[in-house]
Amino acid sequence: MSENSSRLTHLGDDGAARMVDVGGKQSSNRVAVASGRIAMSAQALAAIRGGEAPKGDVLAAARIAGIMAAKRTGELIPLCHPLALDAMTVEFDFEENAIRATGTASLTGRTGVEMEAMVAVSVALLTIYDMAKSIDKAMVIGEVRLLEKQGGKSGHWRAPGGDS
Repeated sequence: MSENSSRLTHLGDDGAARMVDVGGKQSSNRVAVASGRIAMSAQALAAIRGGEAPKGDVLAAARIAGIMAAKRTGELIPLCHPLALDAMTVEFDFEENAIRATGTASLTGRTGVEMEAMVAVSVALLTIYDMAKSIDKAMVIGEVRLLEKQGGKSGHWRAPGGDS
């Protein structure tokens, strides 16, 4: 094995992109929690909270979009394994001038679900933007990050300063 391929798992000895072989790994229970936030005007926040956005129930649509996106992560992120999730949840919390989305993905398998949790959060936030852009085109999506992961060789990890 070349020095480069031992460090860069998605590159073969010839430098070509490849999907990592997880066939020899042990299955374990895996969970990942991700979070992100969309900042918006008080008017947009009030419309979403009150169920008065022009396109309908913003958070219901965003929750479904996030879950659907998580299930398709392997099609969206190059070299990411397609996974059969056991569960995926997307929850929302109202903050001052923002909505926070938190996604939790889980399965029993040979590879982690961090990307599924982050894709779910990202698409949920984009859906909120789409559903409320007629009220506030200046909304800002940010702070998408992994808060916690469990399972696999690296075990339990929690983000420094994470709010999970």
